[in-house]
Amino acid sequence: MISALPDEALDLLTEWLPDNADPARPLIVVATVDADGRPDARSVLLSEYSAEGFFFHTDSRSRKVADLESNPHAAFAIAWPAELRQLSVQGVVERASVAEERFAYARRSRYLQLLAWINSPEFALLPSAERERAWAEFDAEHPEGTLITPPTWLGFMMRPTRLTFWEGSRSTASRRTEHRLTDEGNWAKEILPG
Repeated sequence: MISALPDEALDLLTEWLPDNADPARPLIVVATVDADGRPDARSVLLSEYSAEGFFFHTDSRSRKVADLESNPHAAFAIAWPAELRQLSVQGVVERASVAEERFAYARRSRYLQLLAWINSPEFALLPSAERERAWAEFDAEHPEGTLITPPTWLGFMMRPTRLTFWEGSRSTASRRTEHRLTDEGNWAKEILPG
């Protein structure tokens, strides 16, 4: 069992990340490894976070889902260049609850709700004009507030085993504050060079 985050790390997350109620969700770059050991990375929205973990959502037909099914260990990074900050997280990924998936879908923008329903491999193969027509028809057939969570919409929670908060500086050397889960289930903190 992976313990909840220590208060100090949770305080930094609260300072660095937008509140979960903020509709402007940040992008994180999620890295996975496939069954053959080949790495991959892509940007996804960070849906929310808590003391237990970080939530993101994707299509069940995506490569990242296949990767996570073969190897649940993953990592993500998020950078704030203007603030000279970066957060890197390693952890173990598990499926989120159906209730959490529905909650996150309902909070998505209209565009992303439509995208979750219509963006299939078959749709991607259509010529541009046909895709635009099909999109407009689907949009018109499903007024705002009528779409439910599609069956291909999956939620995941990454339970962190390591969090690294990197802070740069314009007047001195950068440094990292790392929180690492020990084999005993406790969190250890270490200050490292940047």
